[in-house]
Amino acid sequence: MFSIINPNIMKQYFILILTTISIICRAQEPTLEQKAAQMIMIGFRDTAITKNSHIVTDISEHGIGGVIIYEYDSPTKSRPRNITSKEQLKTLIAGMQNISEIPLFIGIDEEGGFVSRLKPKYGFKPTVSPQYLGKLNNIDSTTLYADRIANACKEVGINLNFAPLADVNINTACPVIGKIERSYSANTDTVTFHAGIFITEHLKNNIWCSIKHFPGHGSAMNDSHLGFTDVSDTWTKKELEPFKKLIADSLCPMIMTAHTFNSNIDDKYPATLSKQTISILRDNLKYNGLILSDDMMMLAIAEHYGMDEAIEKSINAGVDILLFSNNIDHYDPLIAAKAIKTITKLVSEGKILPERINESYIRIMKYKQTLR
Repeated sequence: MFSIINPNIMKQYFILILTTISIICRAQEPTLEQKAAQMIMIGFRDTAITKNSHIVTDISEHGIGGVIIYEYDSPTKSRPRNITSKEQLKTLIAGMQNISEIPLFIGIDEEGGFVSRLKPKYGFKPTVSPQYLGKLNNIDSTTLYADRIANACKEVGINLNFAPLADVNINTACPVIGKIERSYSANTDTVTFHAGIFITEHLKNNIWCSIKHFPGHGSAMNDSHLGFTDVSDTWTKKELEPFKKLIADSLCPMIMTAHTFNSNIDDKYPATLSKQTISILRDNLKYNGLILSDDMMMLAIAEHYGMDEAIEKSINAGVDILLFSNNIDHYDPLIAAKAIKTITKLVSEGKILPERINESYIRIMKYKQTLR
């Protein structure tokens, strides 16, 4: 037996459903502060989660987007920072993920060779430098070490490696690149080939990579960790080639900017703060993925720009995630709260548009869906 439903009742029923859905959606819409917090990754001093750890507040109350793992504390020139053993690190990372409503990016600089946090003394397998692998130029060797690094990250819960370098080894004496064997080669094809293997092995293990340092740091004469770094007279367009090819091959999940200054591209700001530089990525190379800043506390930025200006310029340039290592010359337990407050203040002052924050937030959350 069939009954006829009054059309007016049916109409009211659907209106109620739509109204309920609308209310739920509005309730779930994150605040500006929550969106801004997802754009922040910070370094911290803890080997275990305790109720007094400021990182707990940064995660559970401020809702930061991620953390950066170090084994050495530069301000105090001491260890430990975050690592004492493989099992300890795994427990630490799991503890942080457990208190975060949104999956955290757990980032680390694990390039192999000189830049390695996951050292054998903590229970991890040894690695070799990118330069060693570039000179060897053997696909099996590069695959072996790339898989070893990716597995080490996966084993402890790290899901984002700030590697590999796509920097071309133009200046072999560059104190922060060539001199410490971080570039695969002076040949752009060699750089692209080995960086591609590194990225592929990480993606197989569900580890995101952030390729660095756009638009190229390999020709620099000095170290942007320590101060202003001008590459105007040394940089060439060939330094873009590895980035261009990796993007074209869909092997560029994330890109990290350099803090280098190049007056040929932007005569006022270094790459991280430069809309002209980031537009090369977005407009010329058609890159639509996440863009990360290099450490905003490095002296190339911190000594020359206040926090407000640095954050305003970098976000307006197109940077999605701002890194604060807390591991250069001082340590600030309030850095996350300050950065979030600065972003929201700049939006309220009209210096950053809400749409720009939404753009980065949507892009970040798309990546984070894979971390669940």
